[in-house]
Amino acid sequence: MTQVRPLFEFRTIELPREADVCVRFWRDAYVCSFDDPDRYRTRTDDEYLIWLADLIAEIPQGCVHLLRNGEIAGQVVVNPRAGNPVGYVNLFYVVPAMRGTGAGDALHEYVVAVSASMGIGKLQLSVSPSNERAFRYYCKHGWVDLGPDPKHEEVHRMELSLAERTKKRTAGEGSV
Repeated sequence: MTQVRPLFEFRTIELPREADVCVRFWRDAYVCSFDDPDRYRTRTDDEYLIWLADLIAEIPQGCVHLLRNGEIAGQVVVNPRAGNPVGYVNLFYVVPAMRGTGAGDALHEYVVAVSASMGIGKLQLSVSPSNERAFRYYCKHGWVDLGPDPKHEEVHRMELSLAERTKKRTAGEGSV
């Protein structure tokens, strides 16, 4: 019998081996949003890696690479701290060649499942409206635009209610 390999797999980020990949994705996310890898960044690359290593040690399931055929196709960094009703998605990234292939949906479902398993009721993230593809993607998947972030008015805070999402799916409204 032939065993079918899943289309996508998830693996906790392996630092320091994958440090260059993580920094590249993090910087490209800023380019996608602002055409500038340094705009609004509050950490140096080294500070980012220290922060990421600490988060991986605390919440390894929240810092993962998405793999397709053994190759890194994306990365998500979600900070769903137990006991806090709102989790935050710090990075949601799909490599350019994998955009439009279902990789984003796989990452999204992963983030929702991990957050729900930790008792998180809502997720938030920040997105630049100038990153139209990402903005449309989040809206299509049920995220609500809360408007400009008071700290950075060029980005909007978006929120996804996991309870509302579950209610809609249970009511038969399909994928949100």
